[in-house]
Amino acid sequence: WEVIDAASTTPYGFMPFCPGPGLGGHCLPIDPLYLSWKLKTLHYNTRFIELADDVNTGMPRHVVERVTEALNAHRKAVNGSQILVLGVAYKRDVNDVRESPAFEIIETLMSKGGCVSYHDPYVPHLAHDSFALDSISLDEAALSASDCVVMVTDHSTYDWEWIATHARLVVDTRNALRDVSAAQAEVVKL
Repeated sequence: WEVIDAASTTPYGFMPFCPGPGLGGHCLPIDPLYLSWKLKTLHYNTRFIELADDVNTGMPRHVVERVTEALNAHRKAVNGSQILVLGVAYKRDVNDVRESPAFEIIETLMSKGGCVSYHDPYVPHLAHDSFALDSISLDEAALSASDCVVMVTDHSTYDWEWIATHARLVVDTRNALRDVSAAQAEVVKL
């Protein structure tokens, strides 16, 4: 994050690409793979596209590893922990969950025995192959009852200062808490 901030001070020709929990959406994450497939039929190797896809598809697993490490540092296992996921849409301020990394994150945490709930102001219900959940109310009780809060989508409606005041442990996958000054919560970045 510091390198991206430093690079963004250049007065020209800079476009930031920020790390996150994985890609989502219906076109941009998938379209380069179609190009790669087509070029393979013409005997061209698109190593860079495939490498980018490997990194991007591995990010939800990396988020789960960060959650596991953060809980372990607090002498807790994922199994039995109360985990609150904030934001399940694939990008900020939309209700679109197509290909959202939240699906794999939630599913993997549940498979490890985590008691997962979520809040998303734009997505009241979330259904996937192995689970169906309803968005819970985001209040002080929900935050303080959570062993870990996993910030997946950084909706602009979230009050990060308030969240960091009432949560104990936050895994921030979008650097949303960067400007929070008095965080009571321990913040683990991606």
